[in-house]
Amino acid sequence: MQRDLVRRGRLSDDRPEEVMHFLSSMTADHWIADMDVLVDMAHLLMLRKQGIIDREAAHALMGALLGFYRDGIPAEAYDERFEDIHAGKEAMLIARVGEEFGGRLHMARSRNDEVATCIRMRLRRELVALMEETCTLRGVLLETAGAHLSTIMPGFTHLQHAQPTTLAHHLLAYEQALSRDFARFADAYVRLNECPLGAAAFASTGFPIDREYTASLLGFDRPMGNSMDAVSARDFALEALSACAAMTATTSRLCEEMVIWSTAFVRFVTLADGYSSTSSIMPQKKNPDTAEIMRARTGTVAGALVSALTITKGLPMSYNRDLQELTPHLWRGVEAAEECLVVLAGLIRTATFNTERMAEEAGKGFSTATELADVMVREFGLPFRTAHSIVGRAVKMGALDLPTLEAAAEEVAGLSLRERGLTGMRIAAALDPAVSVAERGAIGGPAPAETGRACTERKEKLAADMALVSSRREAENTAVTRLIAEAERMAEHE
Repeated sequence: MQRDLVRRGRLSDDRPEEVMHFLSSMTADHWIADMDVLVDMAHLLMLRKQGIIDREAAHALMGALLGFYRDGIPAEAYDERFEDIHAGKEAMLIARVGEEFGGRLHMARSRNDEVATCIRMRLRRELVALMEETCTLRGVLLETAGAHLSTIMPGFTHLQHAQPTTLAHHLLAYEQALSRDFARFADAYVRLNECPLGAAAFASTGFPIDREYTASLLGFDRPMGNSMDAVSARDFALEALSACAAMTATTSRLCEEMVIWSTAFVRFVTLADGYSSTSSIMPQKKNPDTAEIMRARTGTVAGALVSALTITKGLPMSYNRDLQELTPHLWRGVEAAEECLVVLAGLIRTATFNTERMAEEAGKGFSTATELADVMVREFGLPFRTAHSIVGRAVKMGALDLPTLEAAAEEVAGLSLRERGLTGMRIAAALDPAVSVAERGAIGGPAPAETGRACTERKEKLAADMALVSSRREAENTAVTRLIAEAERMAEHE
């Protein structure tokens, strides 16, 4: 049974079991274990390149690391008698190649820069996944919007009927918001992709290391510039969690509408059975449980952000063990955000929208009153505030027909709309939801021609964003391929 060699020199190993569990980060370390092997390989290649480690030790170590890469780190390395996977893995290496060789890998580095590098590498991968899943959801929204350019529905403010719009216009609003969420992930990636390796505990190292080389091997854009900042910074995690929280706030809003729209009161949408649940006692129930759980996951992500922010807010430079508590919140928040994107894309893709019900509700609640007021301004020369007051008074009187409007105009403004040429036929046309929507063809409006143009434009933007995802993933894969090739070359020829 291997012991934690990190404690061997300074401390006894008589910790109570509850303390071992309390200090252990093994649950969160499963997220970064594979990254740690790659970091070891890059560090070893650099040590050999710089002449810091001899050929025989490098050969033995790289062979063992390639074994961990291909077969997985031995399960024993995750035992909680080791404080973390890094100590456990080092113990397994030493057990495999002996301390004379295995004890040399940790030259010129600390667990501090090692952990920070592993977290950045894994989070980098997760951000690419988040970017990709955001694009997938946007694609579903654009596809659905394109099929409903002329589907008239009520638009709401304060959950009250406001003005007619289209389902395409409604869905495009969410696609636009998710596009900004994508941009936040992409921006976070840029600041994330700097390499802490070589910072050691915080004050760098006296060994002649090559930080540019290890950063390149691991696919980073550059080494981090200050070794103290490199090991202690977790603002990249806060930024990623903040982007996740903003994104899940967007998805939660759409889920809220799916819940409301699927009720018997509204009946705008029918969710697929696969995304619904039933009751254990009420046999008639079909509940939008997936949308409700996604709504709740927003709290999970927001909680992870607040927890991470609270952990970091009072820490002095440089590294403090408090940062270990941040990492589980990071993975919890990222995982919840990814799941929401995947599930919501499927929910929207399989939903059936009741276009007849939407059209039936589109003109209710005097929702075309704004267009009628606009007609009075555009065609009959009234100031908008006067027209607004006349129509508002007519609504208060209970109707938007010519007699009521005429009475309202006389009462509010002392004028006759009939004398100005307003007719019942013109009023009826203005109150038609389809006419109201068609008039709103300015950029970003709901007119079918404009939403059709917007769909085309947004698809072009989506294609560019998907290309960015592909380039990020390709860069990471290329770096790993190069790293493994260099590692195999060392193992074979050293």
